[in-house]
Amino acid sequence: MNQKYEFQSICSQFRLYGDFISVQPYGNGHINDTYQLTYCQSGKNVRYILQRINTNVFRNPVSLMDNIQRVTDHLQRKCTNSRGTLTLILTEKWKPYVVDSAGNYWRVYLFIENAISYDVLENEKQAYEAAKVFGQFQADLVDLPGPRLIETIPDFHNTPARVAALEKAVREDKCGRAASVQKEIDFVLSRKDETGLLLDLNRQGLIPERITHNDTKLNNVLIDNATGKGICVIDLDTVMPGLAHYDFGDMVRTGTSPAPEDEKDLSRVTMQFNMFEALLRGYCASAGKFLNDVELEYLPFSGKLITLEIGMRFLTDYLEGDIYFKTHRDGHNLDRCRTQFKLVESIEQQYDRMMKLVEEIGKDLKK
Repeated sequence: MNQKYEFQSICSQFRLYGDFISVQPYGNGHINDTYQLTYCQSGKNVRYILQRINTNVFRNPVSLMDNIQRVTDHLQRKCTNSRGTLTLILTEKWKPYVVDSAGNYWRVYLFIENAISYDVLENEKQAYEAAKVFGQFQADLVDLPGPRLIETIPDFHNTPARVAALEKAVREDKCGRAASVQKEIDFVLSRKDETGLLLDLNRQGLIPERITHNDTKLNNVLIDNATGKGICVIDLDTVMPGLAHYDFGDMVRTGTSPAPEDEKDLSRVTMQFNMFEALLRGYCASAGKFLNDVELEYLPFSGKLITLEIGMRFLTDYLEGDIYFKTHRDGHNLDRCRTQFKLVESIEQQYDRMMKLVEEIGKDLKK
């Protein structure tokens, strides 16, 4: 337990009632510091999630929290049950965050009980349910009133900008690592011409801007323990304007391979077509009502693009000295990078089959 934070002082500023029982680290997120809080309320233990926002990544935490508050308030008006969206706990001054004496920004959510997230999906049902929840998340935010949400990380899924960042990291080679990863660098550069395709379609007006989650790792969906149904999208820091493909692409990246994101044994990394089909059908079951034909057509491509993009982000961070993503061993970001690139190859090998499935589903949506 990290003792440098005055947890009870921080928590006392939120509208948390009852007796403080405990705080302990929770989850395995790459960016923020997350803790589980337990309070005793009328003899019953109630849990919350406490997070310290990483302001090295999220430079404008006030606007970030405004995004989250607007989104969760909107979703709560649409939800049919209390577990359908995250619930922010406000402060005694009705703010969604607290700033401690060291300048750290903190927030609290109600803990969603009797639900679990999966780092690696176990079956098609889980994939279908998770994708359906993400699709519904997008659908529910189509009518979010203005103004436009802020971009919490500008150019977050601007893949050409990510390529430029990689090329800069290669040129500077601050840690002397570039020579040892030339194969991985060449892998990206050989696909450079494809990286601006979705943005070009957006500029042409063929695919519109949406409100998107932008970090749809499948462990950002909670699945009900009893029913196996998807119930809630979590980790809303990157909810902002984007393209529908950003969300679906990251589902393909995180939901189709049986191997974890940082698998060292690349023979285990493959895009399982049955999982892709489950994701596509689940997503279209909820998002199909608002997607246009061009958006639908490029869903398979988004899986390849976002996987490539995340791989190059891991590679860039490795070249820069592992300063962005949390790492737990030497070469951790390089392992993550290689896993992504192996998955890109598997997607490319099955791309024609993916496109045929999209055509089939598109015809069904028009019936």
